[in-house]
Amino acid sequence: MVKSYLRYEARSVFGVIASPTGNAVFDHSGKLSITAALESVIVWDIKKGTQVARWSDSDNKAEVTRIARSPNGKDYAVGYADGSIRLFDLTNNTVNVVLSGHRGRVSALEFDSTGTVLASGARDTDIILWDVVGEVGLYRLRGHKDEITGIAFVAGSAAIGTASALHASSAGYIVSSSKDTLVKLWDLRGRHCVQTLVTHRSEVWGLAVSPDGRLLVTGTSDMNLHVWTLDMAKLDSVASNDGKGETSANDWEAIAEYGSIQRSSRDRVVELRFHPSGLYLACLSADKQVEVFRSRQHAEIKKKMARRQKRHREKRGKDKVDGSDHDGSDHEDEAETPTITAADELTSFKVVRTSAKPVSLDFSPTEADATALGRQGGMHILVAQNNNSLHMWSVPVPPPGMTTKQANLGEPSLASSVEMLGHRSEPRALAMSSDNELIASAANKSLRVWNAQTGSCVRTLECGTAICAAFLPGDQYIVVGTKEGNLELYDIPAATLVETFDAHEGTACWTIDVRPDRKGLVSGGADKCVKFWDFELVRDDPSGTVSRRRMTLEHVKTLKMSDDVLAVKCSPDSRLLAVALLDTTVKVFYADTLKFFLSLYGHKLPVVSLDISSDSTLLVTGSADKSVKLWGLDFGDCHRSILAHQEPVTAVRFVWGTHYFFSAGKDKLVQQWNGDNFQRIQRLEGCHGDVWALAVAKHGNFIVASSQDRSIRIWEKTEEPLFIEEERERELEEMYDRGLEESLDRPEPAADGAEEGDETQRAGKATMETLKAGERIMEALDIADEERRKWAAFEDQKRRMPQLNPAPPDSNPILQFERITAEAYVLRTVERVRAADLEDALLVLPFTHVLSLMTYVDHWACREWNTALTCRVLFFMLKTHQNQIVATRSMRAQLASIRTHLRAGVRAQRDHVGYNLAALQSLRADWEANATAEFFDEKDIQGILDAQLKKRKFTGLKA
Repeated sequence: MVKSYLRYEARSVFGVIASPTGNAVFDHSGKLSITAALESVIVWDIKKGTQVARWSDSDNKAEVTRIARSPNGKDYAVGYADGSIRLFDLTNNTVNVVLSGHRGRVSALEFDSTGTVLASGARDTDIILWDVVGEVGLYRLRGHKDEITGIAFVAGSAAIGTASALHASSAGYIVSSSKDTLVKLWDLRGRHCVQTLVTHRSEVWGLAVSPDGRLLVTGTSDMNLHVWTLDMAKLDSVASNDGKGETSANDWEAIAEYGSIQRSSRDRVVELRFHPSGLYLACLSADKQVEVFRSRQHAEIKKKMARRQKRHREKRGKDKVDGSDHDGSDHEDEAETPTITAADELTSFKVVRTSAKPVSLDFSPTEADATALGRQGGMHILVAQNNNSLHMWSVPVPPPGMTTKQANLGEPSLASSVEMLGHRSEPRALAMSSDNELIASAANKSLRVWNAQTGSCVRTLECGTAICAAFLPGDQYIVVGTKEGNLELYDIPAATLVETFDAHEGTACWTIDVRPDRKGLVSGGADKCVKFWDFELVRDDPSGTVSRRRMTLEHVKTLKMSDDVLAVKCSPDSRLLAVALLDTTVKVFYADTLKFFLSLYGHKLPVVSLDISSDSTLLVTGSADKSVKLWGLDFGDCHRSILAHQEPVTAVRFVWGTHYFFSAGKDKLVQQWNGDNFQRIQRLEGCHGDVWALAVAKHGNFIVASSQDRSIRIWEKTEEPLFIEEERERELEEMYDRGLEESLDRPEPAADGAEEGDETQRAGKATMETLKAGERIMEALDIADEERRKWAAFEDQKRRMPQLNPAPPDSNPILQFERITAEAYVLRTVERVRAADLEDALLVLPFTHVLSLMTYVDHWACREWNTALTCRVLFFMLKTHQNQIVATRSMRAQLASIRTHLRAGVRAQRDHVGYNLAALQSLRADWEANATAEFFDEKDIQGILDAQLKKRKFTGLKA
């Protein structure tokens, strides 16, 4: 009988606040933070420091690299390392749209002013424009030669305030920056680059456009920010010209150099962002600081220019008195009038010093003007740092009408932060309580205790540079081994450090193991010693009237070794002690007498982790040579050597009561093995960094792993059976699918017959989803064609021989079960294809199936079924297979029929939409008339009444 196992599934991930690969943005209210957290997105309440929601997609395993907020206040675009983009809804925390088009990590995302068009840039050097409403890619812009670092929409003055969803995708401009040192201005109407800035001498790391669209700021690795002006008049002239007549080269140069402003940082720019009010500019640098620049008002610039002119005149007058001016001309005093530069308009305002290197910044969208800034008491900046923390800084700003000197402003202050729910550095040690309720993770300077069921942080303690940790019997105390050679004893209920022991004379304490008799522990370190400790209970203050007994450690004996001790383990039967040394060997001693028993050698590099099975018969060792070896403890023979990982093995752990064990390595994998037949049972993926530590529950109900990405992941045993043969087949299928995707993932051919090297190409990416969708369409076409052939044959036979009265043919079981016609079945199959994948799915169809699909398109157009989808399918097939369709004579009558029916359907749809639009406008006008109230000043009303009384005449009538 084939042996079965139980599958482990990912249950929870915790310990990550903000991953360094992505950014963090405010929500529309300025109270929540949308933060990248590895493959998920976490919504944090910044002031409370609590998690509000977590966004994730079960189909995604890639890290989040970019987040953008839509102007509608509820949609957020999330870009991933695999090139995909997902749109999440903040109101219901669900995925609305999935877009696939990039072939590298998404590095830039930006919505337009209407929120209907999304621009994305990636490491594949392409820029893609997406229709958010239609959920499709519009087109791909090519021209950069390196990773895109920034994107910003720019609208001409004629388009500002009149942009709508109907023409937002074809009007306006975008500015893009890249690591190829270039900044490009793209015309969305002509879909080409109209200007390229080539003055930068190093990679352009950041780009920002002012809210009024007048200034463009770019940041590189030098100490200056480059400022440019955007000429809206030229943009409008280019847009109005639209290829009519001649245009000089200067008319296309809408971006002009304005000057540069000096930064205080010497490191490269990480991100640039304008404040929503346009009054401030923030520059994020890689050296733990955020520099804020202030935009001077018109009056300040005027005074500054007046002072400059005065100094200029004084200097000229002094030169004349000294005789330095020999020509005697008087007009030179006004010859050179000082011009306004970027340094005159933008000046350094405040510097925010962060505790670690910042990753991203964002301004609160509620601070759109000076009045809102004054009402909120300052400007708020959200900063995500690379040490897994999130800070919100408050920067005081001068009230409206006051200068910085008059306001006497203070320094920026930390308003709130999210730090307690994660380590600042990677957790290097894990320990689990005896009842499997608590998990302890230790990192540099921090020790945290987590609830294993909820993932909430129970205790946070400060410690040294932790390398190993273990719960003591009773689960009330934790002992931590540090790099400084100390053993630190902590009381969990009291959350205090009880005592520190200098265990290994200032060298690293690499390993700790609690003895099976639960009366002490064993530690090993770089001082070439294995030390034995006993647990003792002592009183805090023996002389006092009230004292409490507490745990302490007493050094009992020491075992000297020939090299550094990297790992120790006591056998569960208390008979043996295994010690792994730096010389790649494992020494086994008798635990009671410390007499040498066995020497296990065979690894090429040192053993960093070992474990002994619960029956004390097997020893498993994991080494830096990427292998795992199983040893018998009776004679010290090596049962099997397994090349377990592609990188060094970091941890191995047996499951109690079995010979199953888990191994973890620097290849980001955790794997389960059978120690009896030496087969791999399951591979557990999910970590995005080196796996450093591993802990297994008592009977293997769940396992915990800590990674270099600062996450703590739990995989739980389920009731789903697992068979090794099926698992190997599934892994082979995944490998084949990856290879197939790589073969499909090639540059798309130029669209619409364009030549190679054109800047505009179709936005699309062939994936396994599109391939499967195309196969489903082909299958539906085959079923529908067969059904139509059977009914055509039946009708023909019935017409030729009506006397036979033939029986109708049997319908396809699928169509019969769903009670649907063949044409409707094909339409439903096409409708179920994701909108973003439809064009790539149609590319899979061979031409024979294209001809068949055109027949159903004619039927859909005649019946007016889903006219929008019918038009989209028809237009794409005509563009893709134009030459073949034109060369097919049998298609002429069908194309004429499609044209007639489709025009009638589109006309009907247009009339329907126009009727609804007119009705909505009428309802809006009626609502505005009834809901609008006019307010008047009381004095004005009294004056009107008095004027009316004066106009009245009272006459007396006599009889």
